[in-house]
This record gives sequence, structure tokens and C-alpha cells, in this order.
Amino acid sequence: MLAYPLQRQRHATAARERLLSRLEEFLYRLLIVPLVAFLPAPLAYGIACLRGDWCCRLNASLRARIIDNLAAVLGDQLSAAERRQVARDYFRRRSCEAVDVMRLAGKGRALAPLIEIRGLEHIEAALAAGKGAMLCSAHTGSFNVCFSLIGARGFPITVVGDWRSHFAAHMSPLQRFLWRLIHERPLARHRHRPNIEPEMDRFGAAMRMVDLLRANEVIALGIETPVAPEDRARAISVAFLGQRMLLLPGCTDVARLADSPLLLLLVRRLPDWRHQVLEISPPVAQDEDSAATFRRCIAVLETSVRQQLAAWDWWADIEGLLETA
Repeated sequence: MLAYPLQRQRHATAARERLLSRLEEFLYRLLIVPLVAFLPAPLAYGIACLRGDWCCRLNASLRARIIDNLAAVLGDQLSAAERRQVARDYFRRRSCEAVDVMRLAGKGRALAPLIEIRGLEHIEAALAAGKGAMLCSAHTGSFNVCFSLIGARGFPITVVGDWRSHFAAHMSPLQRFLWRLIHERPLARHRHRPNIEPEMDRFGAAMRMVDLLRANEVIALGIETPVAPEDRARAISVAFLGQRMLLLPGCTDVARLADSPLLLLLVRRLPDWRHQVLEISPPVAQDEDSAATFRRCIAVLETSVRQQLAAWDWWADIEGLLETA
């Protein structure tokens, strides 16, 4: 008899937490981050970590969902204490990434000394050969910031990905404006062209990517993205973190069609929370079977995700990736 009222109460509590979390995030990015981001890096990122710890306590439902998803995917590979640690570090990492975005201001000189870039010669070689380059990442760490930082280094990079302000149904017009101002514009200003947004141009996105690669430019994207129900028939099953996931291998199809090298971007944040290492791989060997090439890319990116579990974005919403969803 009490199950339904209790369930309704839990849903109401979770809804309040989401509302408070969104409001707090806007206030943090709009008011706090501009004040602290350009302080000495140890202080700026130390404040970000404190804010992340506070958010972890504030948003109990999201924290619980992350812990539950870690248990469901990894089983007993992590202890209960380790799952709690990953959840806390998830919030810390997201908080630090807001500082990363702010430090992209100007030419990104406030951020560049904190990120060691390895492997830029692979992009340079691809452009010297006139083939363009397909740069693929997992949705892990400050990958989006790193795409922009590569652009700030002078490389003609265009990112494939939908801006949150275009698809988040919960945003009001004012929230969309503020999000574009404080998050999307700082990222976009270092990119060669506006984002290619698949949801905005479902049928033309792939050909635009091919055209830019043939124009000897760089295309960058995160490749383990939830598949829309209407696209599941075109998706392939891949092994990732011990689960079967449905993903679209479009990046390998496009690279093969444009005869462009396929590079992987791996980024990890160091234990001091302010320094990062961005590594660009040599070209991935491409098979006639683009699905096999895609699975090879996913295997490399999985290793990176396992090394820093808290850096992976999808712990909060992994259901859309699973084959059985």
C-alpha cells in the first residue's frame, strides 16, 4: 500500500535535486568560475575540487545512479569504497572542466601550459599529405576542451557533436542563452568551422565530414554515443567494459570514404587535478571491413577509460549505450 507513495516521493526528491543541481551549475559557471579560473592553477583547481565534493553530497540521486551503474557494469571489479571514490572524482572532474573551458579565453594561453600534448606530428603528417585527419575520442575527460586547444594551436579542426543548448529539452530560452555564453562559445571560438550537429542534419552530416576531410581539414568527434531508436538497425555490437554496446561506426566509414588517416585522442588528468596529458595516436590500421577498424578503435579507448573511470561521461546515463536497452 505504501509502495506507490514512497516511489512518488523518491521521484519528487530526485526532481528537486536535478533542479537545484542545474541552478547551482549555472551560478557556478556564471559567477564563480570567472572569478577563480585565472588565479594560480593550484588555487583555481583546488576550489573546483571543493565545489565538486559539495556537489557530490548535494546531488545524492545522481551520486547513487553513478555508483549503481558502476556496480552493474563492473560488478565486483571495484569495492564499494572504490565506487564511492569514482563517484566523488566524477563530480570533481566535471567541476575542473568548467575551469578548463574558462582558461581557453584569448588564445588559450592560461590553459596550454597545463596540458602536455603528445603526437601532434601525426596531425601534421596527415595535413602535409593532403589527406585531412579523422580524430576520434571517447567521451572522457576534457576531450571537448582538447579539441578546441588543438584548434588554438592553428590546426583547422571541426567538431562533430550536438550542442547541449540545441537538444536539452529542460532548458528555458534564458538557460540556453547563458549556456551558449559560458560554455559553448569559449569552445567554439577556437574551431575552424561551426560544429557539425548530427541531430540537426541527420542525413547530410557524413557528407559534410567527407568534404572537409577532402579539403585537408581535421574532423574530431567522440565515437561512443548512444544510438537513437531509428538508427539501431545500422549500429554494430561492440565489447566495452565487459558489456555489449550498440554503436554507429560512422567515423571509420567516413575516414575510409575520404581516404583519410584515423587518429585517436586520449586525454588523462593527473592526480593534482590541474595538469593533463593529451596524446594523439599514430594512424590506426584500416581494414576493408570498417566495423573491424571501429572495434579496434573502441578497444584502445576502452583501455583509456579503464585507467580513469571517473573521467567517463556516460556513468550517469549508460542505459542508452547498452545493446539490451
